Order: sequence, then C-alpha cells, then structure tokens
Amino acid sequence: MTTGFLTNGEKTALITIVLAHGAGAPMDSPFMDTLAVGLSDAGLRVVRFEFPYMAARREDGKRRPPNTPAILLDTWRTVIADLGPERLIVGGKSMGGRIASMVGDEAGVAGLVCLGYPFHPPGKPEKLRTEHLKTMKTPALILQGERDTFGTKEEVPGYGLSKAIRVHWLADGDHSLKPRKASGRTEAENLAEAVAEIVAFAAKV
Repeated sequence: MTTGFLTNGEKTALITIVLAHGAGAPMDSPFMDTLAVGLSDAGLRVVRFEFPYMAARREDGKRRPPNTPAILLDTWRTVIADLGPERLIVGGKSMGGRIASMVGDEAGVAGLVCLGYPFHPPGKPEKLRTEHLKTMKTPALILQGERDTFGTKEEVPGYGLSKAIRVHWLADGDHSLKPRKASGRTEAENLAEAVAEIVAFAAKV
C-alpha cells in the first residue's frame, strides 16, 4: 500500500520514528527533509512513507485529493505492522499526524508526534477533530505554531485533551511552524526547537 520507505539514521537506533506527510506535500518536502536529517543526526532512525494518492502523484505528476479515511488508516496500520510497534513513535505533518493519532492506541506504539495538528478546518472552529484525543492513552507530543489557523494557542487549551498529550508551542509559528519576519524568530529556529522537543520526548518513551 506504500511506495516503500525513505530512511535516515541507523537501523540499530533504539527508537524509530515514522513520519507521514501532510495533505499537500510529499514525504521529501523541505519541511520533512529538515526534520528527518535533524532527528537522525540526534541518533534516531527516521522512516518516511507516502499514502497511495501521493505515491500515484509521484508516478504521473497529477495532483489528487487524499485517499478516503479508511485507506489512510489502513496504510498506517500496514506501515506499523511492517516495522513493528515496539520502540516505534508514529506521527507526521498535519493530516499524516492526525491519522497516526487515530491508530496509535490500537497498534500499541511507544509514542505519537504531531507537527501542526489540524484540530479544525481553518475558519471552522466548531468542526473539531478532537474526540479521540480526549481518551488517548499513547504518550503524545503535539508541536503547534502559536498562529496555526487549524488550532491556535488561545483555542487548544479548552479542548479537554487527554493527559497523555503534551502540546508544545512554537513562537509565532503558522501551520508549518513558520514565524513572521517581524517576530524576530526564524523558521530554522522553530524547526530546530521542534527537533529538540521530539528528541527529548523519544528519550522518555
């Protein structure tokens, strides 16, 4: 169901983190590459994969909408079965992290990392995607930009998330954790902070 894995880091690493892409960009986007290199340099093994619709785009160049939720969920289940849930952290960018969060408990993985969780569609705060997050048992880290239109720093604390979930806020970041120039913060600084938080999280789980 996947195109095969893109791997950074040593197979002997104590922890493997699997990162899925978001809805619009592939597994080797600059955002995903930066994270994979940063995490592997810190001693983690990083595995990336693509959902079927993105794999098809890679073959013929045609843009497609994401697969149905059932296919996205089954793809994640297949990936976890291939790698084994032990010492495995699952997650990813936006949609990829959200789908991972929906299978984490059932798969028995060690942890979950979401980069820019889509708590609700932009401009539609009433359409929450948080019900399963209220009862989650898997240790989870959500890295969220303070200005993320899918869930801001002002909104998220009121969602009643499980105590297993920790949300870490990236200064002035948008949905891709990118801050504005006027903030005095750089994208590189926010991504480096995200990597450091994931490394610390992995050491705990």
